[in-house]
Amino acid sequence: MATRLVALGDSVTAGLGDPLPGGGWRGYAAILADALGPHGQVEFSNVATSGATSHDLAADQLPRALSLRPTLATVLAGVNDTLRGTFELPAIASDIEEVVGGLRRTGATVLTIRLPDPGLMLGIPDLVRRPLTRRVRAINTILDHVARRYDTVHVDPACHPALYERRMWGVDRLHPSERGHRLLARLIATELAARGVPLDAMPDAEPTDANPSAWASARWMAVEGTGWVVRRSRDFLPELARLVLSEAWHDVRGRAALLDQRFHTDLDHALRHLGARPVVTGPRRTPSPSPHVATEDACP
Repeated sequence: MATRLVALGDSVTAGLGDPLPGGGWRGYAAILADALGPHGQVEFSNVATSGATSHDLAADQLPRALSLRPTLATVLAGVNDTLRGTFELPAIASDIEEVVGGLRRTGATVLTIRLPDPGLMLGIPDLVRRPLTRRVRAINTILDHVARRYDTVHVDPACHPALYERRMWGVDRLHPSERGHRLLARLIATELAARGVPLDAMPDAEPTDANPSAWASARWMAVEGTGWVVRRSRDFLPELARLVLSEAWHDVRGRAALLDQRFHTDLDHALRHLGARPVVTGPRRTPSPSPHVATEDACP
């Protein structure tokens, strides 16, 4: 029986940062599909859309994915949720659980993927980094919880040192380069192999295409990057300014720990909405222990 791989997510899963010579994008999910077997043995569909939030995955992508009857699905969610003015953890947790649970109930093997630390990725000042890092750690904690609850193949590129090398990222520092997409595909393939999923070949680590020229990179930033700034200037940038001012105010008064405490309270509330008892759905596997499950830790 053919493997039916369906990829859900945002612009990273859609392949941005890994351009094809003839136009369009490839990305880690397509690279993974090639590693699983030749065309005909692997049916690959990518339903990811640029800018997608966890709500978009639940409302739009999940029904499309289910109609394709996947045997294997990748879920990379939460990046765009951290870049929105409204950040409601219970709603995000509910959406992520709906996506993963819906896929698992069909018997599909589901891959869940943790998010990288934005401070390490972007090299931004500490006052800007801390509120973003809190949000990413909260998303990762939710992903960890859902991974245990639904027995997913849980992949943790977030603490892989190579992920934060400059060459792994495109000119905007938000989307992986071809090399970065290949690293992600290799990490996923390694975890699948450890779970007994057969591979046709391990994805190559080295890029097969030339790096985009300086002109192509500048043009992409002018078109896509400017559009992103305009969209976020109406939504996230005002909220980010508020968060940074709050960080500064609490720092000056020696009350920085209070922000962490408040965030932990919000996260605990979101996790209580998901329930504490694990739900076994689909074919049962023996999960591999992860050093990061059950925490919202930073990388050691």
